[in-house]
Amino acid sequence: MVGLQLLLSVEINNETVLEKLMSWQAAVHSAKGVKHIKMGTPCQDWGDCKILSQGQLIVGAVSDGMGSARHSEVGSQLAVEVALKELKQGNWQTPPQDQKQVRKTFQEILEAVRAALKDCAIKQDYSFEDLACTLLAFVATPSWLAAMQVGDGLIVVGTPEGNYQLLFKPDKGEFANETTPVTSSFASQEMQVCLKKVSYQFICAATDGIEDISLFKPEGWQPAEKFFRPLQDHMLSPKSLDAKREELIDFLNSENINKRTDDDKTLLLSVYQSGSNIDEQELSKYQLVVSNIHVNKAKYKLKKSKLLGL
Repeated sequence: MVGLQLLLSVEINNETVLEKLMSWQAAVHSAKGVKHIKMGTPCQDWGDCKILSQGQLIVGAVSDGMGSARHSEVGSQLAVEVALKELKQGNWQTPPQDQKQVRKTFQEILEAVRAALKDCAIKQDYSFEDLACTLLAFVATPSWLAAMQVGDGLIVVGTPEGNYQLLFKPDKGEFANETTPVTSSFASQEMQVCLKKVSYQFICAATDGIEDISLFKPEGWQPAEKFFRPLQDHMLSPKSLDAKREELIDFLNSENINKRTDDDKTLLLSVYQSGSNIDEQELSKYQLVVSNIHVNKAKYKLKKSKLLGL
């Protein structure tokens, strides 16, 4: 079944068979901020993700167009599209060796994004700076994660126990709303990257419209469990993916959120979990396989006992 992988492991000590149907699942949405609604300007955020390798690999990216750039909504969408295209083409069969290799890979992706933005600017008669935007991107499997960030925004990862970690401190300049866009000549130098050979259940990528309500800045930009735990639980719920997406849209457009932030906001939520929408015939087939393993083990034990005269 697409998006699911059957993993069967036999534990010899307690002679149990563990059946797991696991895959990445994700929901993403960008909502226009109150400030942009009042000004009549478009939402300048964009986010997207792709789930590959039968649900065992996820690539994602979010981008925030700079408010001072005339066509940053074009830049943010193009940056995400190019980053995902490059990530999808990557060879992720084995994890990157080290952070040096990760930086090289993301450096190539950043260069591809900048080249696409320059090409767009020429074709549309824009300046390169008209397309200024941030970029946060990641690739993850059940056993490792690699990520990059240019500008502000956040990528937070979490364990099943609800331990949350901010991967990068948001890039903030000397003045309010100042950060480094991908169009900056310093983008490569300012790009932050990381490689985590750890199993994470939850990944959240977001633009800076979410920062003030999700991070404790005075405490060193610590993720707020009260913000992320409900989102993680929401994605782990047995509801359909469509229902989860609709509720994410309602959440980002809610009065409670808009009272606390007036900026555009993007949330990309992903979890690695048991498949929640499994075809009953498919599940029955898998259960039959597991049952047969139990039967065959029992027959083997009985045969072995008779041969040993037990």
